[in-house]
Amino acid sequence: MSDGPLLLVDAPRQFVRRLTLNRPKKRNALSNELRAALFSALEDADRDKEVRVTVLRGAGDCFSAGYDLSRESAKQALPFHTAAGAGQWARHAVEGCFRIWDMAKPVIGQIHGWCLAGGSELATACDLVYVAEDAQIGYPPVRMMSPPDNQFHPWLCGLRPAMEMMLTGDAMSGIEAVRTGFANRAFSNDALDSEVLDIAERIAKIPTDVQQMNKRSVHRAMEIMGLRAAIRAGTEIQALALTTATSRETFANFRESVTKALDARDGEFGDYRTKKDC
Repeated sequence: MSDGPLLLVDAPRQFVRRLTLNRPKKRNALSNELRAALFSALEDADRDKEVRVTVLRGAGDCFSAGYDLSRESAKQALPFHTAAGAGQWARHAVEGCFRIWDMAKPVIGQIHGWCLAGGSELATACDLVYVAEDAQIGYPPVRMMSPPDNQFHPWLCGLRPAMEMMLTGDAMSGIEAVRTGFANRAFSNDALDSEVLDIAERIAKIPTDVQQMNKRSVHRAMEIMGLRAAIRAGTEIQALALTTATSRETFANFRESVTKALDARDGEFGDYRTKKDC
């Protein structure tokens, strides 16, 4: 259990709701309990007539290191129902991202520090993404587990950058994230809060009944090109990947010790938690 609220909610500017993931000691790992609080707060903001845009960020030194892989989180109920069976988790993760995608009001992702695995999936579900220049964004589970649950990389970053990320599991900086199309703009870490709020305030000048159509027009164009169908189809590939011998061995190692499993995954690459200056 958390020592305080899992999610902090404030209103830093007129018509702006800000949600802060608040598990800094766990690098804002996305437990089912935290995800439930997040989806509830996002839906509340989408219904509230005094809110026109929502900002999502993380407390402490990072946005989110990914899904919580602890036994405690596994015992928590899923935030919403997803049909059971093979590939349930991947389908559940994708359905969560599309819940944000389908909301009427814009959601801004504010990224600093680590933004890994499930954290990067959450970021990509946002309508706009602004990053700290030195943020580190990646999907390291491709090294020993599976491709992403929410396979957004080719859609946002294009073929070559997406393929490099999938075949190495390496992280990209905030500056690289802007160059590849993952993020809109990068700012210094010190300026990130104020810059994002300035952008949110500018977006909030447009009434929701107009803005929801603006948002939907872009999404429909992406869907006609096949984004929704492709990402949904990717859940079957992710489920199939979990049947490989390497993936099964990795999950067995996670049950024994999450720390040792992460060290085994990244040690040969010398990055993430195994990097000397971390």
